Amino acid sequence: MSKVVLNVTMSLDGFMAGPDISVEHPMGRGGLRLHEWILKTPTSDVDATVTQEVSASTGAVVLGRRTFDVGIDVWQDTPFPVPCFVLTHNARSRRVMKSGTFTFVASGVKGALRQAKAMADGKDVLLMGADIAQQALSAGLLDEINLQIAPVLMGDGRRLFEHLGTERIELERTRMLASPHVTHLRFHVAHDQNTSAGAAPDQGLDG
Repeated sequence: MSKVVLNVTMSLDGFMAGPDISVEHPMGRGGLRLHEWILKTPTSDVDATVTQEVSASTGAVVLGRRTFDVGIDVWQDTPFPVPCFVLTHNARSRRVMKSGTFTFVASGVKGALRQAKAMADGKDVLLMGADIAQQALSAGLLDEINLQIAPVLMGDGRRLFEHLGTERIELERTRMLASPHVTHLRFHVAHDQNTSAGAAPDQGLDG
């Protein structure tokens, strides 16, 4: 059965990107520091194993329109060779790429996840973008968080965990691995703790 998974690298002070995210700076100013563990050559065996696991387990991707807009020129393709669903306020025609197709969904995060799960062939649905992650987590739709903690302090930028409301969200740590470059953490999200009436509505943000 498909899981909804967030895989993201975060600074020690909680930022997943630097300030002023744009097409020129998709990770924000200074944000590439967060991904040095991926960019290093050679990477450590631990880092390579985690990267391969994510690639092998991903069957579909859900991302925000902003993430699509700033990432498409960098990827020149889908970010993974799987069907990708872009959550947006304004639907448009599908965009066929070399390794997959971008489908634009205006029915909100729940609708996008339903479509993604149907296409994932039992593999994971991977979330990309802070707004998407926050909506899914607040609404009790996120099953697992794979969090890479980079040994940097950004000081400013795009925070990963905000706008989550006041309801308690309980996590169970299921793995911790460390390399010289980053610490890999995996958490299971306890759904019975975050599905109350106070969960975030299905907003359909473009982040």
